[in-house]
Amino acid sequence: MTTKILALTDALGNLVRFVLLPGQRHDTVGVAPLIQGAEFEGLIADKAFDANWIIDELNDRGAKIVVSQMPQRKTPLDIDLEVYKWRHLIENFFCKLKEFKRIAMRSDKTDTSFEAMIHLSAALINSR
Repeated sequence: MTTKILALTDALGNLVRFVLLPGQRHDTVGVAPLIQGAEFEGLIADKAFDANWIIDELNDRGAKIVVSQMPQRKTPLDIDLEVYKWRHLIENFFCKLKEFKRIAMRSDKTDTSFEAMIHLSAALINSR
């Protein structure tokens, strides 16, 4: 059993919210519930979030889009490479999260207990 964690962090790399997905699902499936109701001025993401509907949604919100693009994109977006360098904060968060063995090994049997462990781990990470 595999599980994907889609996370939204603030500008400091602290967890704001997350969504669990089955490991075989594409990341874009979890984006809508992840950003629903969240207010932010920009989104920095990797190629998995390069979908036209996500970009349109962010443009409607007036958010700055800094997404690494898929090579097959016909009209490349202009992205700020200096801002994109800050994507390491989300990667750092996942590295810190996976220091907790129960999360790295997905030893919780239910999604509810796995979510609770993620919340607990994120709280410990923020308190450091």
